[in-house]
Amino acid sequence: MKVTGVKTYVVKNEPGERSGGGDPTIKWYVGGKFFLILELMTDEGIIGIGEKVTGSSFTGDMTWHTFESQIKLVHETVEAFVVGQDPFNIEKIWYDMYAGRHDYRLPSMHYGMILSGIEMALWDIVGKATNQPIYNLLGGKYWEKLRAYAYMPPIPEGKAENAGKIAENLLKDGNSACKFDPFHPIQGPARDIGLSEITYCENIFKSIRSAVGNELEVGLGTHGQLTTYSAIRVAKAIEPYQPFWFEEPVPPENIDEMARVAAHTSIPIATGERLATIFQFSEIIRKQAAQIIQIDIGQCGGIMVGKKVAGIAEASYAVIAPHMYCGPIAAAAALQVAACSPNFMITEANQGPLHKKIFKEPIVFKDGFIQIPEGPGLGVELDENVIKSHLVS
Repeated sequence: MKVTGVKTYVVKNEPGERSGGGDPTIKWYVGGKFFLILELMTDEGIIGIGEKVTGSSFTGDMTWHTFESQIKLVHETVEAFVVGQDPFNIEKIWYDMYAGRHDYRLPSMHYGMILSGIEMALWDIVGKATNQPIYNLLGGKYWEKLRAYAYMPPIPEGKAENAGKIAENLLKDGNSACKFDPFHPIQGPARDIGLSEITYCENIFKSIRSAVGNELEVGLGTHGQLTTYSAIRVAKAIEPYQPFWFEEPVPPENIDEMARVAAHTSIPIATGERLATIFQFSEIIRKQAAQIIQIDIGQCGGIMVGKKVAGIAEASYAVIAPHMYCGPIAAAAALQVAACSPNFMITEANQGPLHKKIFKEPIVFKDGFIQIPEGPGLGVELDENVIKSHLVS
């Protein structure tokens, strides 16, 4: 079997409910305003689907034309390194793509997304050719279903004391874990925050624990906004409330500083959504900067990279919690890695309106768990009618 070509198209996402904090009145596109989908074709008629995560604005007025350079790069990469190749030779094709372009060589989140989208499409071909889900080709299913956490909706009136009611509602919906981001707006370089902001964050935890006790795990996210000093202060303030994790307490570029935060707190540090390749992740684990690895399959280099990182983490008794704030195909790829990884802990359950109908059989999130697709390859099939109604290019 040989790869013969690639087709790309852009679909516009539908706005959904705002999550994670911030202005609740702004339209919010879960996973981005646009999804760039690619199809790899073969001489045996098998088509593999993938997704190049666009990094598109979750709220802005950008159009699909913003991604024309990304579309061209997908075609250029496939034509240079993939066409004419046996899709089963995924490792070789990946390294040809990785090493063949020094101007795009990783770590580069932009080209990493290209590699990831193409690589997951290759795996989809292999799965369909063998009539097996990808997780069966990577060791087999370890989990029957995958625990997932919800994003906490915006707190009514921004008052910390109202967080408890939200926690109660999350529990009623079957959730066992959630995450919130209290420090807004997200901006610029690492910054110090004052005691009032730290106390506000602490009071949110206090309200949740008063309302639901220890029934709900609660993670804290900051999107790498804090200085080392401020991150340590925040950690000390919220430690008594047993947070699930402290995510990106400092920007992920400086692993030594993240490790310094980890050394000052008993709260598990989580990171990974903005890292790429086994090399960056192995440094995180080697330096004990994080115990929860939030690998993003749509950005890190793909499914094989994800499985390798899970193995590196497993050897150090670290766990993976895949980042899935992405489009639906990249999410399906993340589920394949999670399903066959013994050290999987939890994943995101972010689904906008389009995520729930773009596949003929939608990915189901219910009672705090995601059902693992069981079909061949990625286990999902696009609904062509839905695609056509959202197609912009």
